[in-house]
Amino acid sequence: MPDPKFEVQMLHDRVMIKADRESERTSSSGIVIPATADSSNLLAWGEVCGTGHHVRTVKTGDRVLFHPDDQLEVDLQGVKYLVMRERDLHAIANERPEHGTGLYL
Repeated sequence: MPDPKFEVQMLHDRVMIKADRESERTSSSGIVIPATADSSNLLAWGEVCGTGHHVRTVKTGDRVLFHPDDQLEVDLQGVKYLVMRERDLHAIANERPEHGTGLYL
């Protein structure tokens, strides 16, 4: 008998994110910044894959900006996801802006 499959549901104000992985960064002038460079103040982008019932601002499919040190990691079927509280997100990039900056990804 095969093992039953369980769907993951996020609780409360938790958000599950699949982070963008970039092995190297490039400056605006084209200089390659190695992955070993200090990135303690660097924020990262990721895609929301699931939200809890008390999440008010983000939805599945939104791209969000967060600090990589403010999250916990979970591995599901060989894919690494991040779990954090909605209040730890710094920005949202989506197709339905309400209070945008005028900047686009």
